[in-house]
Amino acid sequence: MNNTQAHVVTVPGLRPVGRASLQQRVYDELTTSLMHGAFAAGQVLRMQAVADTLGVSIMPVREAIGRLVTERALEVMPNRSTRVPLITEARLDDLARARCLIEGELVRLAVPQMDADTLALLRRQTDACEAAFARLDEEHATETSVLNHEFHFTIYHAARSKVLLPVVRSLWMQSSPCVRASAIIYGRNPSLTAVHHHWALIDALEARDAGGAVAALHADITQSFDLIRADMKKAEHE
Repeated sequence: MNNTQAHVVTVPGLRPVGRASLQQRVYDELTTSLMHGAFAAGQVLRMQAVADTLGVSIMPVREAIGRLVTERALEVMPNRSTRVPLITEARLDDLARARCLIEGELVRLAVPQMDADTLALLRRQTDACEAAFARLDEEHATETSVLNHEFHFTIYHAARSKVLLPVVRSLWMQSSPCVRASAIIYGRNPSLTAVHHHWALIDALEARDAGGAVAALHADITQSFDLIRADMKKAEHE
């Protein structure tokens, strides 16, 4: 082995990227990982480790992380390191309120756009998510997060709003530690049902019941945030 070879450190949850559109691809990979809950609250993302994992130089990583800090998906610490934001009660309240407002409107817009193929896809996605939750543990929290993301964004893309879709993507990036935390809580508590709101949402979409669809979505969002709040309070008293 060449003793002068630099030690390579990798970051779980990221994959190497190719050369084309390098800066954007690094940003996209980090964005996807955030929305899928690949990183824990408070996790520090060291630029060199990210660059080594993605197989790129540090420059596109620095630019991508800078964009994510601007979008409030990451935050800079006093020592200049970058981390995933911590979960606080105030942040939970703010994110839950914003997500219910924006995602509720996207669901309302999606109702008249629903067709048999989209509804069938949503059912397949929910079946897959239900199966993933049945075998869930803390080590596989990201699997359910990926499936949950696919389900929600199938609906949001159907809304055909070029203005609201980037907003909801930003909210999901900011919610990334909450996505992971809720999946871990479900993993510790197999008796909790995590997808019945999805089935209620599908039924309302099929019936073209906009009010019922929005109500099911709000219940889905608030359940996860409420579980995190309860977990935080429990930890305070232990």
